[in-house]
Amino acid sequence: MALRNPDLNRLHQHRVPAWWQDAKLGIFVHWTPASVPGFAPVGSEIGDMLVSGRRDAMGWSPYTEWYENSLRFPDSPVAQHHREVYGAKPYTDFAAEWESGLEQWDPDAWAATFAATGARYVILVTKHHDGYCLWPSEVANLRRPGWNCARDVVGELGEAVRGAGMRFGVYYSGGLDWTFDDRPMGSLSDMLAAIPRGDYPAYADAQVRELIDRYRPSVLWNDIAWPSDAKYLWPLLLHYYEQVPDGVVNDRWMPWNPLFGVADKGPIPRVIDAGMRRSAKRSAGLIPPKPPHFDVRTPEYVVFPDVQRHPWECVRGIDASFGYNAQSRPEHFLPHDELLWSFTDIVAKGGNLLLNVGPRGIDAQIPDEQMARLDWLGKWVRPNRDAITATRPWIRAGTTIGGGHPIRYTARGDDVFAFISGAKGAVTLSDVASAPTTTVERIDGARLPWRDGPDGLVVDLPFDVLGDEAPDPEPIILVLRQVDARRNDDAPEI
Repeated sequence: MALRNPDLNRLHQHRVPAWWQDAKLGIFVHWTPASVPGFAPVGSEIGDMLVSGRRDAMGWSPYTEWYENSLRFPDSPVAQHHREVYGAKPYTDFAAEWESGLEQWDPDAWAATFAATGARYVILVTKHHDGYCLWPSEVANLRRPGWNCARDVVGELGEAVRGAGMRFGVYYSGGLDWTFDDRPMGSLSDMLAAIPRGDYPAYADAQVRELIDRYRPSVLWNDIAWPSDAKYLWPLLLHYYEQVPDGVVNDRWMPWNPLFGVADKGPIPRVIDAGMRRSAKRSAGLIPPKPPHFDVRTPEYVVFPDVQRHPWECVRGIDASFGYNAQSRPEHFLPHDELLWSFTDIVAKGGNLLLNVGPRGIDAQIPDEQMARLDWLGKWVRPNRDAITATRPWIRAGTTIGGGHPIRYTARGDDVFAFISGAKGAVTLSDVASAPTTTVERIDGARLPWRDGPDGLVVDLPFDVLGDEAPDPEPIILVLRQVDARRNDDAPEI
């Protein structure tokens, strides 16, 4: 039996740091030249595209940051919009407009806004698939010279984020760079075949090393895959851990495989695309395959059904796009109750929420619809921080109580926090058994009456914790002190 690569063995000795597991909430920022036109079709999410079975599905992507790829499909909504609004204007012209918008950018204001949500880390997209770099890289792109920002946006935001008491991370699109391979990508098989080779792997390696050495990011977040063989990838990741011992890498570092190079040949595309459709149907979204090494899993626009063995974060936008989409209407954004309950559900299952912000490209401002949701998070997270930050999953993530109301649990030490959605009056917590020293409190410390019932712990909810008069009631939080897990073989699935 072949011995495992010694570099991979060293990588596996790394452990996810406590700061990341305690964080629970991070902010993602997608801000590219594509945020100038800010256009993608609305009405569907990424999961719908993945299960459609269309060979050109990615040309209809709901992600505005895929604008340049969608533009390569003449019948796509993006191509039609571009012809009507911009005529024959090349995509590259948007970079100058994006850079002009920087005159109105205030990185400290952004950092203050993100910190006010209760987020503990911020990840900036430093280079997306269009290859445009948000820092003055010294690694020359010979395919498109000067395709980077002269202003050090990465450094400025990193300084502001750290100054506001948060960790700073970087996203880098290692798997795709359309300045090196600009073929139209309609399906997963097309995307795998478009992972550049030739001089691109060395270029990507040098740029990531530059990001590591210059900015010391607390998170190194790659996308799609990695363009070089594993024997070149492991030293890169080891270098990262040497420079940032408490750093974190995500799960999108699948090293180059010869299968990628023939992904668009013969019957192989049908096999790959069929496999992706089956996976997307099972998960109702996008869950990346596990590479040989990673720290955290990153399901996209989908939440795992229960507590996972590996640390994980749900990554999603506030609407159906990561980059700014001017087409999104109020109904396309996360509503108040769904945002708060989704965050609760993720934390109860041991995950973090990496919530994306997509600023406008023309003026570097965060749109009002997004600002409103960041404000909702902050107003809820701050008073309820003890039940969220630095917690761990309890014995059970949750269940459903009488009346069909969902409940989720988190825990810290001997305290269990119960989050209840939409219940009124007396509620029975079928997962919980009392002990001689049990108390039940509100999050503000006020005691609540409780009693043992035949089906679990019964708590009387006073009217003023219900928020019935609010248009979007928030989850009710109970602090259960000194309780036990109750055996309940018939508990419904969460």
